[in-house]
Amino acid sequence: MTDYETHENRLWQRMSFKGNKVWVAMNDDKSFFEKDNKLLIKYGLKQDYEYLIKKENIKPVTQAIPKENRKKVEKSTKGNENPKSEKNLIKIFTDGASSGNPGPSGIGIYLIYNERTKEISEFIGNATNNIAELKAIKRGLEELKKFDIPVCIYTDSNYCLGVLTKNWKANANKELVLETKKLINKFKNIEIIKVKGHSGIYGNEIADTLATSAI
Repeated sequence: MTDYETHENRLWQRMSFKGNKVWVAMNDDKSFFEKDNKLLIKYGLKQDYEYLIKKENIKPVTQAIPKENRKKVEKSTKGNENPKSEKNLIKIFTDGASSGNPGPSGIGIYLIYNERTKEISEFIGNATNNIAELKAIKRGLEELKKFDIPVCIYTDSNYCLGVLTKNWKANANKELVLETKKLINKFKNIEIIKVKGHSGIYGNEIADTLATSAI
């Protein structure tokens, strides 16, 4: 594979974004294609969803973190049972973003089931970051139609982990917390896992980009 590939009549260059290898849209003269002073990227050339990111966040592909060196997801809490196998396991990476806290907010959800993936990027209006994080989890679970398949939710929000699994008292957002808990309890085998944000975890980075792109 070369550093440049042509896909759907557009030139793309292999580069690094937040430690992940991505494809960056280029002009025919191999200068960056820019839209609204931002660069257009994809994680995979066949991926439908495209992202606009700040130019300074793009690095040479040599700065991408090798898969074997990426930080592993650490489990912080368990749901009803511990899913022991990734076969037929639904993974949901969620993230919320708020510009102002409160301010314009977006949610990002990256779902993985065997070889299938789905991305959700939605603007939710003015909200706090905690509301956005909760709504991302709720929205991700609402995508699922079956409740007997093992599910892992990955979030970088200590707040969500606390109010949803550790019986933290929800002084605000009580209704949203209750609705999310009720939805979680519908699943036979579900686990909420805390991940460290911006640490090179592939699914978390995608969810983050989807959330910020929605604002």
